[in-house]
Amino acid sequence: MVNTNTLAQLAEQLDLGSYLYLGKGIAKGGGRNLKSLLANGFEAVLGAVFLDAGYDAAYHYYLDRYRSLPSPVRDENFKGRLQQVAQERFGETPVYDSEGARVGNRREYTSVVFAGSEPLGTGHGASKQEAEQDAARAALEGLVGSVKEMPADKPARQSRARRAPRKKRESPESAAPVEAEVVPMPMPEARSRQFGEPID
Repeated sequence: MVNTNTLAQLAEQLDLGSYLYLGKGIAKGGGRNLKSLLANGFEAVLGAVFLDAGYDAAYHYYLDRYRSLPSPVRDENFKGRLQQVAQERFGETPVYDSEGARVGNRREYTSVVFAGSEPLGTGHGASKQEAEQDAARAALEGLVGSVKEMPADKPARQSRARRAPRKKRESPESAAPVEAEVVPMPMPEARSRQFGEPID
């Protein structure tokens, strides 16, 4: 529910890009359609609703807009999926080394992801975050063979699902390639902070 693609899509519903106050350079370079800026803009609007009307109003405002999306938003959190795979395979948390360079009138970032001393993948993007996601995607392709985008589920109302028991950690040499998988967790029942009553 809270990723750049989802928030950018919600911002597009409000035509938020046309209201962003941008510098001339980024405005000419298509900044009004940049997902990261749209997502940040929508977060700012949600923050304003929270400050002006409180938690319950912000909660309902977001949930109503999220449920009105025409189709499920794709989960492109390659960094999160790579972290799971790297910790299972190598017992290491991935580390990203990113640098930016000016290409013409825009900036481009290159990121290399490591687990230990070995580089796993390299990525490029218009922002540091995009470059890191691209590097994580490349690393996942190298480790598990293919990367599928998983559709993000709409919020569920059932009780919290049990997690599967953890598998024993294997050494990198004996570990067979496994496909990374995102398992959606149901949301707990929302309750009012003030009265503790369930929120419809």
